[in-house]
Amino acid sequence: MDRSEELTFRAGDVALTGVLTLPDGDGTHPWAILVPSWLPRGSDGGWDRIGHASWYAPAEDAAPAGILERVAGALASRGIASLRYDPRGCGRSAGSWATSDLFTRIDDARDAVGAMRSRPELDLRRTAIVGHGEGAGIALSVAIADPAIGAVGLIGPSARSLRDVLRRAVAERARTGTDREHPIVGAIDRALEEIIESVTRGEPTFRLNVNGEHVELGLAGWEQAFGTPPLALATMLHRNVVLAHGTEDAWADPAESTLLATVLSDAGNDPHLQLVAGAGHELEAPAAVDGFAEAMAERIVARELPPVLLAIEEMR
Repeated sequence: MDRSEELTFRAGDVALTGVLTLPDGDGTHPWAILVPSWLPRGSDGGWDRIGHASWYAPAEDAAPAGILERVAGALASRGIASLRYDPRGCGRSAGSWATSDLFTRIDDARDAVGAMRSRPELDLRRTAIVGHGEGAGIALSVAIADPAIGAVGLIGPSARSLRDVLRRAVAERARTGTDREHPIVGAIDRALEEIIESVTRGEPTFRLNVNGEHVELGLAGWEQAFGTPPLALATMLHRNVVLAHGTEDAWADPAESTLLATVLSDAGNDPHLQLVAGAGHELEAPAAVDGFAEAMAERIVARELPPVLLAIEEMR
C-alpha cells in the first residue's frame, strides 16, 4: 500500500502545501513532481474548492478524483513516489493565484524539486516532472534547466501560444458547453478578447467579474504565456517525454500534442504520444492514467548528477 504525507515547503516568499506519496517498500524511490493546470486547482489536480469555492460548481458525488491524485496513485503502484502541491493562493497554500505570474509559477515548481531533494526516500538520480495543461509549459521550463531530471510527462498540453489555444478552447466550450457550469470558466470565456486586448495594450491588471466577485487579474503572467509557447521550449529539450491527450479535450485540441511531439522529435527526442479516445482534459478514463504511468515508469532513467547534487547524495 502506498502512503501519503502532507507537508509544507518554501517557494520564494510564500509557503506552499503539498502531498508526498510514497510507494510501498524500503529503499530510495524514483520520483516525480506533478504540476497542475492553470485555473485555480488543488494538489489533487482538480478544481480548487477550498480557496475558491464560489468560483466552481459543487462537485458531483460520483466525480472522479483529480487528475494528479490519480496519476500519483498510478505511479505509486509502479514504485514511483510523487509530490503534488496547491499552487499559490489555492487550497492551503499562501499567496495569490490572481496575481502570480508564469515565471513565478516556474520558480515554485523548481523550489518543489529542490525541497524534495533533501528527502532520503527519494533517488536523486531518477527524477521526473509531469505537467497538466498549462503546467506542461512549466514542466518543460524546469526540465530544460535541470540536467538531473530524466523524464518529462505532458498531459493535455498546448504547443502554440496560450493566446491562440485559449481562443480555440473558448469556441469549443461554446459549442459543447464543457465546464461552462463553473463561474470562473464562464467569466474568462466571456471576457477573453477584452483580456487579450488589455495584455496587448500593456495594462497591468484586468477586473474580472466572477459570480459577483470582482477579481483583479495580474496580466504579467498572461503576457509571459502568450510569448512563451511550449513548442519553442520543446526545441531546447533533450529528455525522455511522454504525452497523453484526450481526443475530446475542450481546453487544448489534441492536435497540440501531435504538433508538440513532432517538434520534440525534430529536436532529437523520441516522444511517446498517447491519444486517448473519448477522454477530456482531465484524462478521465482509468486505463488512460495507467497507460501514462506505465510509459513514465519505463522512461525514468538514472541521470548523472551535477556536483552540487553529488554532494547532497553523499551527505544523505
